[in-house]
Amino acid sequence: MSTYISAENLGHSFHDKWLFKNVTIGINKGRRVALVGINGAGKSTLLKILAGSLKPTEGKVAQSKDLNMGYLDQDPGFKNAITISDYIFHADNAQQQAIRKYEELLETDPDNTSALDKVMEELSNVDAWEYEYKIKTILGRLDIHHLHQSINTLSGGQKKRLALARLLIEDPDIYILDEPTNHLDIDTIEWLEKLLTEGSKTILMVTHDRYFLDNVCNEILEIDKGKIIPYVGNYGYYLERKAEREAADEASFQKNSNLLRKELEWMRRQPKARGTKSKSRIDAFYDLEEKTKNHGTKANVELSVKTARQGNKILELKDVSKSFQGRSFVNHFNYVFKKGDRIGLAGKNGTGKSTLLNLITGVLPADSGTIDKGETTVFGYFHQSGITFKEDERVIDVVKNVAEFITMADGKTISASALLTLFLFPPPKQYGFIANLSGGEKKRLQLMHVLMKNPNFLILDEPTNDLDIDTLNVLEEFLTNYSGVLMMVSHDRYLLDKLTDQLFIMEGGGQVRIYNGNYSSYRLELEDNKQQNKKSTVVEATPVTTEPKKNKLSFKDQKELEQLDKDIAQLENEAKAAAEKLNATNIDNDTIIQLSQKITEINNLIDEKSIRWMELTEIKEA
Repeated sequence: MSTYISAENLGHSFHDKWLFKNVTIGINKGRRVALVGINGAGKSTLLKILAGSLKPTEGKVAQSKDLNMGYLDQDPGFKNAITISDYIFHADNAQQQAIRKYEELLETDPDNTSALDKVMEELSNVDAWEYEYKIKTILGRLDIHHLHQSINTLSGGQKKRLALARLLIEDPDIYILDEPTNHLDIDTIEWLEKLLTEGSKTILMVTHDRYFLDNVCNEILEIDKGKIIPYVGNYGYYLERKAEREAADEASFQKNSNLLRKELEWMRRQPKARGTKSKSRIDAFYDLEEKTKNHGTKANVELSVKTARQGNKILELKDVSKSFQGRSFVNHFNYVFKKGDRIGLAGKNGTGKSTLLNLITGVLPADSGTIDKGETTVFGYFHQSGITFKEDERVIDVVKNVAEFITMADGKTISASALLTLFLFPPPKQYGFIANLSGGEKKRLQLMHVLMKNPNFLILDEPTNDLDIDTLNVLEEFLTNYSGVLMMVSHDRYLLDKLTDQLFIMEGGGQVRIYNGNYSSYRLELEDNKQQNKKSTVVEATPVTTEPKKNKLSFKDQKELEQLDKDIAQLENEAKAAAEKLNATNIDNDTIIQLSQKITEINNLIDEKSIRWMELTEIKEA
């Protein structure tokens, strides 16, 4: 099996602290490996070193000859690219340049038939039609549409999706991915999951998304105390073996600690002159001391803060609407929050999840309707964008700016420093600067900042981004026992399944559907409905004609296919609107007959256009 990347005796230090030392690792063709470890362990740093974008403090990395590597950074750069099109399409790739001309013409000058005919001929000459379909599918799935848009105008999430799009289009020999699911909605994550597991792709990635990790990877590498520990298996297997290893390590640590105490007593009883002692026993003492150093019980984040008393009235939304630039995100929404509500928000990016949360917390005013908050309701809002800390501010000062002392769940009061210690910020980190914290450590500090206010209505907008899996496990345990109202937006399906029992599904156009159940139940219901619809729309096969089969779409056919997509969507909306009118009360018989006839006509048109759509799609994909 060919080795794509091999590294020997890697070591890297950051701010005079060694992240890892003496790491030797090899990534062979076809392996799908996840790198896991606590925040600050050096996961992203190791990825950068293996990808060649960072030189290690010690050791060396070798890549196989002519390796085509794809690296997705947490914070991608775009070099000299000005527009999306500049970044996606390579100047030295004839197929990509032909596709670029074609896509830009469709976007800017779709009626210029002579120019389109010319570029379509060019696409056929370089055999780029299949490639064009692949590129268009990837860009569409990642919500990238306007190729002339300047990269500088994109948000952080859009930039991450753009970098992912280019990597998927290039289909490298090895994918090195740092948090690839950040800023993706769940539908897109599931699509990416399938894409990465097709064929025999080689993958090395860091992700906190446990379903994604479990479904994509079949090997785990854990960074623990500066060392790499391998596990051959998926995430579930890793958890089992890790628990066994930690139990064995704890037993060994206790045994060594007891022996060390005895040896220490012996060392102290002996004369100070070292020549009078047994040299072998002295050496054994120092060896034993090294084995027990930093190998005690593993520290975990401890979440235990008081929840403010909650009255009978929590929050009521009455006929609430919100639009931006003529586009509706929340339309006439009503809901009365109850004690114990545990609600997940689901829906594609851009459908209004964050808008609804901002309305609830008063960050945004509603265009119409009322939002009535109970007197005892205390919000805790963990923003997706996070709190902006000053880089030159000390960690301890960030906490003291909120409170010097904090009341815990058991009623005890502890200092800001003691709370930081519970959140795995030991004294050296507490008096260090924000600039020295990793991305995950900043997120952990933000979470602590929110919980210090003792909220009884907790809102988490993508809380899993950049948090390590160990911290996520503790957060889950805290939230499972949390007595207040919980609302959460997350692309982490595992988290939604475990912590919520009701969904607000943002369906677009301002429509919010209330679903009783968790995310997996919702997806199963969608899949069942999809299968039923397939069965009910089976049509008789059309007679086979003697006309020879075309293997490429003409420009006319391509335009027809694009128009069919729009027509079918419009007809489905018309059918839905007519059905809603039909179900309304107080309508006369004549109106019922007219609406029934209209729905029948629309459904016949949908069937007719769907058959043609399938014909053209088969030609395109042939």
